[in-house]
Amino acid sequence: MQSSLALWMFLGVFAVLLSGYPVAFALGGTALIFAWIGTLYDIFDPVFLAALPNRIFGIMSNQTLIAVPLFVFMGIMLERCKIAESLLESMSELFGTLRGGLGISVTLVGMLMAASTGIVGATVVTMGLLSLPTMLKHKYNPALAAGTICASGTLGQIVPPSIVLVLLGDVISTAYQQAQLDMGIFAPETVSVADLFAGALLPGLGLVLLYILYLGTNAWLRPETMPAISKSPSLTQPLSLGLRVAKGLLPPLSLIFAVLGSIMGGLATPTEAASLGALGAMLLALVSGRLNWVTLRDVAQSTTLIASMVFMILISASIFSLIFRGFGGDELIVSIVSDLPGGKYGAVMIVMLLMFFLGFVLDFIEITFVIVPVVGPVLLSMGLDPIWLGVMIALNLQTSFLTPPFGFALFYLRGVAPKEITTLQIYKGVIPFIAIQLLMLGILAFWPELATWLPQFIYKT
Repeated sequence: MQSSLALWMFLGVFAVLLSGYPVAFALGGTALIFAWIGTLYDIFDPVFLAALPNRIFGIMSNQTLIAVPLFVFMGIMLERCKIAESLLESMSELFGTLRGGLGISVTLVGMLMAASTGIVGATVVTMGLLSLPTMLKHKYNPALAAGTICASGTLGQIVPPSIVLVLLGDVISTAYQQAQLDMGIFAPETVSVADLFAGALLPGLGLVLLYILYLGTNAWLRPETMPAISKSPSLTQPLSLGLRVAKGLLPPLSLIFAVLGSIMGGLATPTEAASLGALGAMLLALVSGRLNWVTLRDVAQSTTLIASMVFMILISASIFSLIFRGFGGDELIVSIVSDLPGGKYGAVMIVMLLMFFLGFVLDFIEITFVIVPVVGPVLLSMGLDPIWLGVMIALNLQTSFLTPPFGFALFYLRGVAPKEITTLQIYKGVIPFIAIQLLMLGILAFWPELATWLPQFIYKT
C-alpha cells in the first residue's frame, strides 16, 4: 500500500503539471497532500518532514547553484546588447557567398549564442527574428530554414556553459553520492559541474559538425534549397571584411574562452567563472553603447524572475523527493529498474525513452529536478559513469525539445515566424536534425569515451 501510494503521488504530480498549474507549487503541494493522506492512514512517518529545513538550507547554501542567476544574467545581457545580430552579419559576410553558407552561418552563430547565453528559448526566438527573414529573402527552402534555426537554437542544452548542465551537474553529483552510499561506500567520489562541462564539450562540438555536414551535403545535392548570396562588395576589400568579422567574433569568443577556460583550467569554479561572464557581458554591452540604467534594470528584473522560478522549483522538487522516499518510492524504483530486461543498458534505454517523451510536455528543469533524483541513484549504482549519463540526459532532452508535435523549440519559433511559414513546414524541417540528434546519442552510447576522455585528461581522474 505504501509503495503504491508513492506511484500514485508520482502520477498525481504529472496530472497536476499537465493541467497547467505552476510547476513550483504543483510538486511540493501534491507531495504535501499525499503526506497528509499517508499520515492520516498511518502509512507515512511525519518524521521525514523534519528534514525539510535542512534540505532547504542546503539549497540556499549551495555554492554551485549561485552560478545559475549569474549565467542567466550573462545571457540576457548579451541578448540585449545585440550580440547575435553582429555575429550573424559577420558570419554571413564570411560564408554567405557559398551555397548553403547562410545556413552554416546560422548554425555557427547558434552555437556561439548557446555558449554565450545557455538559454534555449532566448536563442531560438532571437535567431528566428534575425535569421529567418534573411534566409527566406535569399530563397532558402522554408522548412530547411526553420529546421536549421530550431536545431541551432537548442544547442544551448549541450554546449557549455549551459544552465542545463549547471543544474544537471548538481543533481547528478547528489545522485552519484547517494548511489555510492547505497552501495556501502562511505567515502564517496564526487562529480562536479566542471566535469560535466568538459564531458559535454566534444559531443556538443560533434553535434555542430554533423549539422554542418548535413547542410553542406544538402547544398551540394539540392542547391536550389540553399542558394548562395550574391557577391558582396566587401569581398573586394578583404581587409575591411576581416576587420568587421573580427569585430563581430572576437568579443563573444573572448568571453566564452574566458568563462570555459577558467573552469576547465582549474582557475575558477563554475560560480566564479559565471561571475566573470556576467561582468564580461556588462563590459561588452558598455563597449557597444547599449548599457544604460534602463537596460541594467530590465536585465536584473528578468534574471530575478527566471532565477526565482528555478530555485522555487528546486525547493519544491526537494520536498517531493523527500516525501517520495518516505513512501518507499526509491525502493519501488529500484525493484522496477532492476527487473527490466537488458541489465543496466536496458534500464538506461527505458529511462531515456521516458525522459524523451516527458520532454514533449515538461521543461528540462522539471525533468532534471523530478526524474533524475529518482532514477539517477539507481542507474549509477549499476556502475554507469556519472559524466556519461549526465551528457546522455542532456542530449536526450535536447532531442525532445525538437520533436513534433510538442517540442518547445518549435513553439518558440512558431511564435516569431512569419505567417507564410506553416507549422507543418517547421515540423518537416526539424526531422533531419532529430535524426542527427539520435545518431549522436547512438554514437555516445556506443562510445562513452567521447564524454569521459576530456574530463579524465584535464583533471586526471
